[in-house]
Amino acid sequence: MTIFIDADASPVVRETVEISKSYGIPCYIFCDFSHEIYVPPAKTIVVGSGPDAVDFALLPYVKKGDLVITQDYGLAAIVLAKNAEALHHDGKFYDPLTIDFLLARRHSNQQKRRAGIRTKGPKKRTKKNDHAFIQAITTYCQKQKARNE
Repeated sequence: MTIFIDADASPVVRETVEISKSYGIPCYIFCDFSHEIYVPPAKTIVVGSGPDAVDFALLPYVKKGDLVITQDYGLAAIVLAKNAEALHHDGKFYDPLTIDFLLARRHSNQQKRRAGIRTKGPKKRTKKNDHAFIQAITTYCQKQKARNE
């Protein structure tokens, strides 16, 4: 198992690296040139900027059993299709049964914005979000480690 972080605008890079380190799980940070993020011992892979550049660079590395940290529904959908897991920064795992709904809602909101209609953005991050994320990834890593022993 490997953990991959879609690190552009990710508020949980340091937490993820620390937890992966404590469980001895390899961790990679993917970011573009405008967000170069280095948090040892994770390996950082810097890619060119542009829409979805990080997503396209990250995907070839992902295989069954890996974990991807992302808030991008499109990336999460492809990760799930590869039989890997995707975890949102708020501590919720993406579910194959609901990912289509999330993608449809995202598309609908994009259409509204293009038409000049204002849509709500994400809520401000709270300590509760941080705690939920740490709990989710820690539990996941514990289960993976137990499975491999």
